[in-house]
Amino acid sequence: MKTFDSEKAPIARWCRGALLVAPVLAVQVAVTQLAGDAGAPVFGVAVAQEDSKPAERETRRTPALRNKVYEQLSEVQTFIEAKQYNEALEILFKMESAGGKRELNSYELANLYNLFAFVYYSQENYPKALEAYRNVAAQPDIPLAMEINTRYTIAQLYFVMEDWQRGIDALKEWFRVADNPSAQAYILLGQGYYQLKDYDKALDNTLIAVNMYKDKGKVPKEQWYSLLRFLYFERNQVDKTIETLEEMIVYYPKKQYWIQLSHMYGESRNDAKQLAAMDTAYVQDFLDKDREQVTMAYLYLNAEVPYKAAKVLDTGIKADTVEASSKTLEILGNAWRQAQELEKSIPVMEQAAAKSDDGELYCRLGSVYLDKEEFRKAVDANKKGLARGGVKRPDQCHLVKGMAHFNLDQYDSARSAFREAAKDERSKEYADQWMKYMNNEIARQKELEKDIDVASLDLRG
Repeated sequence: MKTFDSEKAPIARWCRGALLVAPVLAVQVAVTQLAGDAGAPVFGVAVAQEDSKPAERETRRTPALRNKVYEQLSEVQTFIEAKQYNEALEILFKMESAGGKRELNSYELANLYNLFAFVYYSQENYPKALEAYRNVAAQPDIPLAMEINTRYTIAQLYFVMEDWQRGIDALKEWFRVADNPSAQAYILLGQGYYQLKDYDKALDNTLIAVNMYKDKGKVPKEQWYSLLRFLYFERNQVDKTIETLEEMIVYYPKKQYWIQLSHMYGESRNDAKQLAAMDTAYVQDFLDKDREQVTMAYLYLNAEVPYKAAKVLDTGIKADTVEASSKTLEILGNAWRQAQELEKSIPVMEQAAAKSDDGELYCRLGSVYLDKEEFRKAVDANKKGLARGGVKRPDQCHLVKGMAHFNLDQYDSARSAFREAAKDERSKEYADQWMKYMNNEIARQKELEKDIDVASLDLRG
């Protein structure tokens, strides 16, 4: 028979809470529009991208970037590389001023606003950066690749600003014109739907991203797996949640994933794997918190391995990673008892009872003393328990007390205890049996005494 089944519920609630914790998602804005190799914007890069494509969907005649404008933009870039953003903005504002603006062609303006956007983004002024990128995309006759990249960046900025619906809308528009969208684009869309709690669409797009990486022989990012695990769990797809966690621990063998996997095995009623996963975390010294080690002990108890349960708690208490609370000491004492280590169980149960607010543990301790035939201690423990109150089954406490009195030949006290126990219908039959047995034993002893007296008279006669 398994033990401590009643304690599975709090374990499940704790583990389920860990699985329900939303994954931490980071939206990254990092495209060619924003930064080159040195971290500064590179204007004109989109032309090379477009020229490298032999078959564009539309042909655009892009105006040239004149030398004078190029020199001014190069000066701006120098200030940006030095993080002298105010100086960079000063030049950009002059170029944009009424007279200068009319003199710039669409491609020059696109590069101008691209630099504006980079400066504002570097200053974390995301609304201004977004406005600047909109100005880039609004320019006619710019390279198609530049427009497509800019629209993707606009979508990313909406996500950075946590404007999820607009980010999704902008990204869906980008998908309509993009060639070969990357896995990162699908995961970004999945994150957007996740933020809006549209978990079905979030899962669809996250799966596309993950499978794209797998198809290329690449390992999906940890963040992607974490989102996938969360979405499967939200949909109550236990098998898929387990499958995802099993993949995660291969590439990202972290403590929380072993614990979550253990819980999910429990959800699927695979007790052996539930214990194995948690034990794997334990032997790797991942379980360094009180609740984690107590959970490990419960799992050992449920698997009928009380000695290991006791060792986990005993080691944790001695290392100060497990609090020696009344409840924990009770579990430890019961574990030692189930492991037939009564000499270790009793001192622990005594500590647990002394720390407890009610008398329940004293009554349980009385049963342990009775098993060890320490009847006086059994009587005293049950007296303390009944006096302290809060005992779940006082009838059983009276029964144990009565049996201890009986073994001490204290029959009047035993009879009184059995009568108290018999007041509860659940113990009445057993208490009456003990009363009958005790009365028969008293009668037998009296008859024995008579026989002894007669024998003595005969001898004297």
